[in-house]
Amino acid sequence: MNEMNKEVTYRILIGGGGTGGHVFPAISIADSLRKLEPGARFLFVGARGKLEMEKVPEAGYEIEGLPVAGFQRRITFSNLTFFFRLAASMMISRRIIRRYRPHVAVGVGGYASGPILKAAARKGIPVLIQEQNSFAGVTNRLLARSARTICVAYERMEHYFPAGKIVLTGNPVRRNLVSGLPGRALSCREFGLEEGRKTCLVVGGSLGARTINDSMALGLQKMARPDLQVLWQCGESYREEMEGLVERSGLTNVKVLPFIARMDLAYAAADVIVSRAGAITI
Repeated sequence: MNEMNKEVTYRILIGGGGTGGHVFPAISIADSLRKLEPGARFLFVGARGKLEMEKVPEAGYEIEGLPVAGFQRRITFSNLTFFFRLAASMMISRRIIRRYRPHVAVGVGGYASGPILKAAARKGIPVLIQEQNSFAGVTNRLLARSARTICVAYERMEHYFPAGKIVLTGNPVRRNLVSGLPGRALSCREFGLEEGRKTCLVVGGSLGARTINDSMALGLQKMARPDLQVLWQCGESYREEMEGLVERSGLTNVKVLPFIARMDLAYAAADVIVSRAGAITI
């Protein structure tokens, strides 16, 4: 990594992920801190096989994965391995903390942040939590006692966290979404859209949203209009189903993608957006 060649002033560990709502704020935090402190070094810790293992290296940061998985609220086979994965993740987290020796650990939510932040707190490393939502996530609530500071995006979060630790900061947003969107022509070319047509962007979050996808499926034939084109992010787990649906419909003005990395381009191309009300999207 390029930052490894610099004189290191601070070692900052960022833990968490699972969805874009956790991953992209984490990257935004690192980007902003790196501008403030060019000598800082960053290490991300996420869950193996999840979105962060791809998106964090693409953003230019180092990441290590834990075998941790979420606990399902219904009886499933995966719950049988939950405690084994958790124990293994705690052991790996302790090794990471001993080796990396961070000056501070930042948690952005998601179950991957639990083991690494708990390991950091036990070593006396200052812990900061960033909670994106108005309804605090389970992992962040469990970590609140170990945290020195809890950054929130909404008021009245004392219901979930100790009032003396809360700082109202708002949510980190990717710089390319707020520093001026690209032109419509460039954005349309990126997705193979026609510049002269009205564009509807449909987004169900990084993992997709079943309700939005089902609604799109039910109303797909209503999209058969010469003045309209649709850019639809359906989520990776829905990809095969929704791509097959669009292909069978014969509609060439509906483009379905599992994930849109350049959301700034998608926003710039859109005349109207239909979206799940995720905290970071809002």
